[in-house]
Amino acid sequence: MGAAPLLEVKDLVKHFPIYKGWLMQKQIGSVKAVDGISFAINRGETLGLVGESGCGKSTTGRLILRLIEATSGEVWFEGQNILNLGREEMRELRRDMQIIFQDPYASLNPRMTVGDIIGEPLRIHGIARGAEKEKRVRELLEVVGLASYHARRYPHEFSGGQRQRIGVARALAVNPKIIICDEPVSALDVSIQAQVVNLLQDLQKEYGLTFLFIAHDLSVVKHISDRVAVMYLGKIVELTDKNSLYDNPLHPYTKALLSAIPIPDPTLERERTLLEGDVPSPINPPSGCRFHTRCPVAEEICKHQEPVFEDVGGGHYVACHLVQRK
Repeated sequence: MGAAPLLEVKDLVKHFPIYKGWLMQKQIGSVKAVDGISFAINRGETLGLVGESGCGKSTTGRLILRLIEATSGEVWFEGQNILNLGREEMRELRRDMQIIFQDPYASLNPRMTVGDIIGEPLRIHGIARGAEKEKRVRELLEVVGLASYHARRYPHEFSGGQRQRIGVARALAVNPKIIICDEPVSALDVSIQAQVVNLLQDLQKEYGLTFLFIAHDLSVVKHISDRVAVMYLGKIVELTDKNSLYDNPLHPYTKALLSAIPIPDPTLERERTLLEGDVPSPINPPSGCRFHTRCPVAEEICKHQEPVFEDVGGGHYVACHLVQRK
């Protein structure tokens, strides 16, 4: 029997209520941002989480860290359901679970020096103070490819790529076991994206880190991930190792996403799968399979019966009536 996963998510749900009326007291509906997803991440691996904007990827990352509270479900980390933990217990656990935010401009306090930004987690968790803290900050800056003297500067003095490196250093400061990477390279130039992704891979090898890597760029996800989960409208529709996903995608939505990846060779042509229409509203998602309104191969059963997310062989999970019937 294999080792237990470091993180396990079970039937995680987040519905944001919609209110109207006098003093906004009457609830008229809810945004079903995350609507019952399950997956696990093993120690030392990178799970990529991909999908279109608005599918619930970033909300999932924040739910795992309890930056927002879940409507229902379970998040098990090292054998305990963190959704049941009290405030002080959660504060202690945050040493093991960190996040790198998408926007390197908005995620750093412009009034704090870089040294204070990186050193703040050390102070909050009582890991280091004074000269010891300053030494640790200098070490972290050098680990992420910056110079120790940068500690005296402010965020506005750095480029986007450098700011994201500062964000990585801040996440590393408390020696976490898992880092949620919330689209950490989407705001950066392509050449800088590669540098940051390679940095994350090097740090993973050196420190034995575990990543949940949230992105919508499938090329980046293929480069860094061990397994990939594909999300659509609050649901995971496919989950498998990256080679199986890219070489043999099963879900029609996954096939459409992969067909849109540019090929760096003008002599090669790829058959595009063009999806019709827009993503349905998460306030009132379609019945049955949520993808059936845009699926090129949908059948009558897809409109009325929701497919079960199950293993169709070799750890390849998919939620699709047509695939499961075959």
